[in-house]
Amino acid sequence: MLVSLTACQARDAGPASLASDTTCAYCRMRVSDPRLASQVLIPGEEPRFFDDLGCLTKFLADSPGLAQRARIYVADHRTGVWTPADRAVYTRTVSVTASMGSRLVAHASTVSRDADPASAGGADVGVREVLGP
Repeated sequence: MLVSLTACQARDAGPASLASDTTCAYCRMRVSDPRLASQVLIPGEEPRFFDDLGCLTKFLADSPGLAQRARIYVADHRTGVWTPADRAVYTRTVSVTASMGSRLVAHASTVSRDADPASAGGADVGVREVLGP
């Protein structure tokens, strides 16, 4: 029992690792580009990964109130590092197309976004447009 409790606490401590064979919790496609991935962590449940920020947005829209009780992380498109979704900077790009076509990318900061050539010419997207109200 102690091992189970410790494992749950470790999983709840931060973002989960993305395995190479992970599928999207919304569209069921394989998460092929980890720099476009996101994840939802709900206490007591397995992590849910998404291959496109559009899939994350749709999943959250179908689950009212979930964003308030879950922890959500997005991958910084430039570095691949997980960052809390509510602190991320979002861009609708002209050059990057995610698997489901959203063209959305996330970055940990405006500094990271500005250093990412993929964001050049893109449009800022508000956090509420991605995560909902």
